[in-house]
Amino acid sequence: MHCLTNTFMDHSPPWKTGGGLAEYAVAPASLTVARPPEVSAAEGASLPTAASTALQQLKALRVTSFDGSGGGNNNAPKNVLVTAASGGVGHYAVQLAKLAGLHVTATCGARNLGFVRGLGADEVLDYKTPEGARLQSPSGVKYDAVAHCATGTPWSAFAPVLADSATVADVTPGIAATARSFLQKVTLAKQRLVPMILIPKKEEMEWLADMTRQGKLKTVIDSRYPLSRAREAWAKSIEGHATGKIVVEMGDEE
Repeated sequence: MHCLTNTFMDHSPPWKTGGGLAEYAVAPASLTVARPPEVSAAEGASLPTAASTALQQLKALRVTSFDGSGGGNNNAPKNVLVTAASGGVGHYAVQLAKLAGLHVTATCGARNLGFVRGLGADEVLDYKTPEGARLQSPSGVKYDAVAHCATGTPWSAFAPVLADSATVADVTPGIAATARSFLQKVTLAKQRLVPMILIPKKEEMEWLADMTRQGKLKTVIDSRYPLSRAREAWAKSIEGHATGKIVVEMGDEE
């Protein structure tokens, strides 16, 4: 969920100072980018955290190019799984993986199967079906990489569907995931779980804004709320069933 901004796009202020749902917030100029006129305020508000997280997630999976060349290097994955693919981060991850030229399998709820296919996913799984719960690709491919945007999925669910040297980039890591990542690192395991922490980068935000300006990356807005109804917006966000982004709009109240 993000506040709607007007002229500038900025990463969320440091967590120590907050300001996520304020009418005014201070952000470092080094992390602020002018919003292109072709990019709406709602799109601009959604890119800095969600799209940046998806971009850094794919880079952690060894994807270095998004020009359709297959990831940009010999170590880039070919078959990628994106979990919670209809959500805020997930719907960007699917699009970016397809821009890289990867084969994408995605999970989501039954009502969003068509939506995720429309984003470009090659195969889509309903996570509530037996196949979806097992994360099993309909074509039987093993995943070289996983852009994990969901919560509560144990490593045991990933292990059977991963290629020998696969990487799972987890944007919502808990204590168990962090511990497993450390253990895999010290034991030199080939299959690796990588806990993700967003590190704001101005050049990435400029690139995402330009991709949006060109129409190559789209932001899907699930719903909009005025600031006076921010409590409702948070409640919907916490439910975890939004399709795309939830936006809180500043300015005129309904």
